Amino acid sequence: MSRVVLEGLEFHARHGVYETEAALGARFVIDAELHWPFAGVPDELGAAVNYAAAYTAIQEEVTGERHRLIEVLADRIARRLLRDHPRLEAVTVRVHKPFAPLPGVFRDVYAELTLRRGE
Repeated sequence: MSRVVLEGLEFHARHGVYETEAALGARFVIDAELHWPFAGVPDELGAAVNYAAAYTAIQEEVTGERHRLIEVLADRIARRLLRDHPRLEAVTVRVHKPFAPLPGVFRDVYAELTLRRGE
């Protein structure tokens, strides 16, 4: 399976369980793997999955409605991408929350979801 990857998309949003997260917001980083068979595709945008449109959909999902759980945000993004782009056979979405309110030192927290068309 071939894929196009959008990696490290950064947005300021207000997701989280705590009211301070809703008030102040934080940086969220999104990775999206768009799985579709593009071997032999003609060199025309209309024959491809438009990753600029995918970026816009991701941006709208991240910066729109607030979610308490990053798992729910990952699900919303994955389902939107599959709905908007019929050529996609599967998507993998990672929602990183590098400044999650945890008491220790850490590099990252993220939720990852892979959905195939029809799931």
